[in-house]
Amino acid sequence: MSAATAAMSGDRLCPRDEADVAETVRWAASEGRTLDVAGRRSKAALGRAIQTDFTLELAALSGVTLYEPEELVLSARAGTPVAEIAALVAGANQMMAFEPMDFGPLLGQKAGAGTLGGLLACNLAGPRRPSAGAARDHALGIRAVSGRGEVFKAGGRVVKNVTGYDLPRGLAGSHGTFAAFTEITIKVLPRPETVETLLILGLDDAAAAGAMSAAVGSYYDVSGAAHVPGDVAQTLPALAGIGRAVTALRLEGVQPSILHRRGKLEALLRARGELAFLDADASRAFWLAIRDVLPFAASGGGEVGGEVGGEVGGATARAERDARVIWRVSVAPMAGARIGAAVRTVGGRCFYDWAGGLVWIEMPCTEPQASLVRQAVSAAGGGHATLIRAAAPVRAAQEVFQPLDAITGALVRRMKSGFDPAGVLSPGRMYAGM
Repeated sequence: MSAATAAMSGDRLCPRDEADVAETVRWAASEGRTLDVAGRRSKAALGRAIQTDFTLELAALSGVTLYEPEELVLSARAGTPVAEIAALVAGANQMMAFEPMDFGPLLGQKAGAGTLGGLLACNLAGPRRPSAGAARDHALGIRAVSGRGEVFKAGGRVVKNVTGYDLPRGLAGSHGTFAAFTEITIKVLPRPETVETLLILGLDDAAAAGAMSAAVGSYYDVSGAAHVPGDVAQTLPALAGIGRAVTALRLEGVQPSILHRRGKLEALLRARGELAFLDADASRAFWLAIRDVLPFAASGGGEVGGEVGGEVGGATARAERDARVIWRVSVAPMAGARIGAAVRTVGGRCFYDWAGGLVWIEMPCTEPQASLVRQAVSAAGGGHATLIRAAAPVRAAQEVFQPLDAITGALVRRMKSGFDPAGVLSPGRMYAGM
């Protein structure tokens, strides 16, 4: 390998800049080598378990290259930590409105390690997804290196800049299998002044879905709607002392507006159950827990609640919990309760985000019960089930992502062939043979 290419550390290749990335990929393609594209490896356990010759680590490609708060635009290199970007824009009372989740706690990694490139590669979004969209909806432009080792760019630094194919959107969610991002431009938005959360207590899953549908379909600008069954709610410090299932509706903005909208929502929903509310601090803690799936977090990534028992017993309990399989299921909001009912037949736990349309599932053991989950999704009218946390042998033996239909599969294969004909970049990360 040329001395100009990435520095080597064991099986890791660590390019210093975009030119290094391109030269490294060209070398790999010419030598028939494969590369696992990564940032700071906070999401290395996502996707199918694969074996490659080297890991292409992009952490050194870090730093904000443009931030114009008055224009609501930010550009940064792909290895820039998301936490660093969030802190920067917060200083100007702005935010990434799609509220990207941090997978670190769920996967046993430390929080705050995720990068901007990984964010777009996984197309992340949090509780604000139904109203604000996902990462792809906020990506204005990219620079990237294809599997051919060619640098390309798409989009720009303003919203209305797309002609032809919208590559930033098209490459979002490809998990590094089509190209390696080197720089990304996103739009940012003003941050709400404050937040409160209206709670409905004691609803079952189906009743909660109806209440959330009524709330988000109202004129009162609900920016988050989640339902946490009682067995999960008791693990959240923000809900301490409630002891029942909680249906949560988030209101953001200036205080007078929140008070007005909360009063209207209370009148709309009072007949559905007992009402309560969370103040600003408790609301932020609650929605962070929902965003990052902290009720099911692995012990290495930040505890929610404590362990019971002595040191040995507690360690055993933590290990058993950390090994439990986690699914992420996206369905029509009113169908989410059917998914929850199915997983409870095998002892699973779940909670709901996106007004019921996103179901986070924790299985009671290391067995993924894939046929049960996928059959439940089909019976609920279709959707997407993704195996998020499982041991590597399990992920190697299962379809981790929702199986592709014939038309979509053909399109994905054509894209892979076009961007990465030699299969250099993260081969098999999403689907076997691609």
